[in-house]
Amino acid sequence: MTAGAKVAGGPRAIGRTGLTASRMGYGAMELAGPPKARDLTEAEAIRFINQVVDAGVTYIDTSIDYGRSEVLIGKAIAHRRDEYLLASKCACEVGVDPYHIKADDKHEKHIYTGANVIAGVEQSLKRLRTDHLDVVQVHGNPTRQELEDGGVIDALQKLVKDGKVRHAGISTRLPLLAEFIDVDYFTLVQVPYSALQRTNEDAIAALRAAGKAVVTRGVTGRGAPAKGWATRPIGTADGEVRDVWERAKLDDLLDGMSRIEFMIRFVLSNENVDIALVATTNPDNLRADVGYAAKGPLPQATIEEAKKRLLAAGCGPGLGKYKGGGPSAVL
Repeated sequence: MTAGAKVAGGPRAIGRTGLTASRMGYGAMELAGPPKARDLTEAEAIRFINQVVDAGVTYIDTSIDYGRSEVLIGKAIAHRRDEYLLASKCACEVGVDPYHIKADDKHEKHIYTGANVIAGVEQSLKRLRTDHLDVVQVHGNPTRQELEDGGVIDALQKLVKDGKVRHAGISTRLPLLAEFIDVDYFTLVQVPYSALQRTNEDAIAALRAAGKAVVTRGVTGRGAPAKGWATRPIGTADGEVRDVWERAKLDDLLDGMSRIEFMIRFVLSNENVDIALVATTNPDNLRADVGYAAKGPLPQATIEEAKKRLLAAGCGPGLGKYKGGGPSAVL
C-alpha cells in the first residue's frame, strides 16, 4: 500500500500474517445489486468504490456470493491494486451470472470440494482483475471434517504455494467456530460481532491468543439502531436487538454520539479485533463511519458500563443463538 497515505481508523498489523491494513475495512456485500442490495448504476458503484479507497480504507472484503461485487471492484480499482488488501470467499457456487441473480434465490449454495475452491478462486481472480488475493476465506458454515475430507484445505494450500492466495481463512461463527481456533492452516477468521451480537467475544479472544487475525462483520448491526430498527443484524430474530438496546438503556451512554458511532467504536474498543468491516454504498455514511473510526475506542468507563448493561440485558459472550437468514439488504 502507498506509503504515507491516510488510513481509516489507523494502521493495524493483522495477526501474524505480516500484512498491515486500516482498522476499518469495507464489506462489499452492498455492491451485490438487486435483489440483494440497492440498484446502483455501474458508474455510481465505480465512483463509490474509489471513494472507499480515497477515504483510507485499505482492506476490502467481497465474495462470489455477493452478486456483482467482484466484477465492480475489478472494474473500479484494479489499477490501484497496491493501495488495498483484497479478501474474497471460496466454496461458493461457481459460474453464476452476477448480473442476473434470481429474486427467489435466497440461499447461496456452497460446495466444499477442492475442485470447487480452485475454480472459485480462478473466477474471482478474473473478475477482480488481479493475479492474487491477499486473503481467501471459506464461506458458509462448514465443519472442519467437511473441509478436510473434501480436499478444501489441500486446495487452499496449493493456491498459497502457487502465489494466487497469500493467506487462507474462514468466515464462520459459533458453535463451529470453535473447531478452527487451533488449526494451523487458517491464519485469519471472520466472525459476526457488535455491541448487539457479542456471542463470539470470548472466541475472538481465543483466536487472537492462537495467533489468528480476526475480522469482524455486522459491526453496525446492519445500521439497525439508526434506521428505526427497520432492518436487523443477520442471525437475529425480528425485534431482538432493539429489545437488547432498550433494556440496556444504551442511549444513556451516547454522550453526544450517534448510535452508529457508538456501535463502530464499541468494536474498535476490542483489541482482539484486527479489522471492523462496515458495509454501505452511501458516500455520506462512508465519510461519517471513517470519522467515527478516527476517534478510536470508546472511553474505558463507557465500554465497561456498556458491557455490564448488555450482559444484564442478555447480550454477552456465548449468549444467544444465531438464527439463519435475515431481512432484505439494507436500502
